[in-house]
Order: sequence, then C-alpha cells, then structure tokens
Amino acid sequence: MNIAIGIPARMGSTRFPGKPLASLAGKPMILHVVERALAAGIGPVFVATDDERIAGVVRGNGADVRMTRADHASGSERLAEAVASIDCDVIVNVQGDEPLIDPAAIRAVVEPFKDDARLPMATLAHPLRNPDDLTDANVVKVVANAKGRAMYFSRAAIPFPRSEDVTTALQHVGLYAYRREFLLTYPALDSCESERSEQLEQLRVLHHGYDIAVTVGDFHCIGVDTPADLARAERLLSFSS
Repeated sequence: MNIAIGIPARMGSTRFPGKPLASLAGKPMILHVVERALAAGIGPVFVATDDERIAGVVRGNGADVRMTRADHASGSERLAEAVASIDCDVIVNVQGDEPLIDPAAIRAVVEPFKDDARLPMATLAHPLRNPDDLTDANVVKVVANAKGRAMYFSRAAIPFPRSEDVTTALQHVGLYAYRREFLLTYPALDSCESERSEQLEQLRVLHHGYDIAVTVGDFHCIGVDTPADLARAERLLSFSS
C-alpha cells in the first residue's frame, strides 16, 4: 500500500493569523508537524499551502510542497487538489496545527485500509478522559458500531448518559486518512444540514453513505488554535525534552 502524508496549512486562521509560522521551541510550528509526520516512517510528506511564506520555510526540511488555491473551505479540500498530481493509494491528513502529534497515531490511522480494500476513510478516537468533556461543545465525540465504523460525530453528549457512567464515550481525534479515489471525490459531495449545524466536515461523508473506520487507542493529539495553546505546547515540549 502506497501511503503519502499531507499537511494542509494556511496563514489566514481567524483566531491565530500566521499560525503555521509561529515560533515554537525556536522554529516555526509547521516544521514540528513535518518532523512528526516524517517520524511516522510510512511514506513521503508534503505540505499543501497557498502561501509562499509557508512553502519557503518547508522547502529543504524533508517535505515536498504542493501549492494550492486559496479558496478551499477545509483541509480535506486543499489536500484533494494537491493529491491529484500524487501517485499514492492512501493519503493521511495531518493538520498543520498539531505540532505534538504522536507518530504512532499517524501509523495507526492507516491500519484499517490493510483489511478493507474498499474502505474510503478512517480516523481515530480515544476513551473520554474527563467526564466534563462529554458536555463540552469544543470536544467532538463519536459513536462507532460493532464493525468499528462511525455512526455519528457530535459536539453534544453522545451517547447520552442516562446514568453517571460515561466510560463508553469516545473523543474524536482530528486525524484522517482517505483512499485517494475517495478524497478526489470529496469536494464534489454536497454539504448537509448536520455538517452545517455541528460544523463538522466528516458528517458530510456519513450523510452520503460512506464508511469511516474508527480506531480506538490511547492517542494524544493536542492542537494549537490560539496563542495560549501555543504557550501550552511550548511547555509540553520543554517537559519532554
């Protein structure tokens, strides 16, 4: 199975403009993401971006660069444009604001494709660690069926706890892998009401009847959405070094 790892990155974050090039432990954050992706050791790494400043930083640091349009609504759509000229079977979407992503998580997200030649998409989840997260709208939950396929993703409490036991709840990890043919199809899929309501693009996939495999494990992925998150990532990096 031929795998590539794509990192979509843009400068125009609403909450944190210029985020990919923000300094983290002495170097731009995007390079930390590139290093983690390379450490997974499963295939070549490229950054998909519309900004030459990001491209200039990435070039010469182990990853390829694919320039894309500026008007993509999501990282998945940006990768779909980039992968049109890449020869691979499966593409992993490592978000450009995940400088602490575990390379083991990147390896884990592609495992379901080895057992299902027709699987279009896969993602990760871990058991909810903090009971308060069940009702936190910033924490996305997922319910999977007996075959390990996603039934629904939500910012609401799913499954709803009729008792105090919430150990069955799973927190979604925003790491995706796609079969190349499906990723090329994704931008043409119409948006749906649940996607717009929850603001979760993966609901579009379920709405159109496609499977998403969910691998459950002890995955740790801490995203950087704000300058405060960046400071937290800096502290975590200093503790681990």
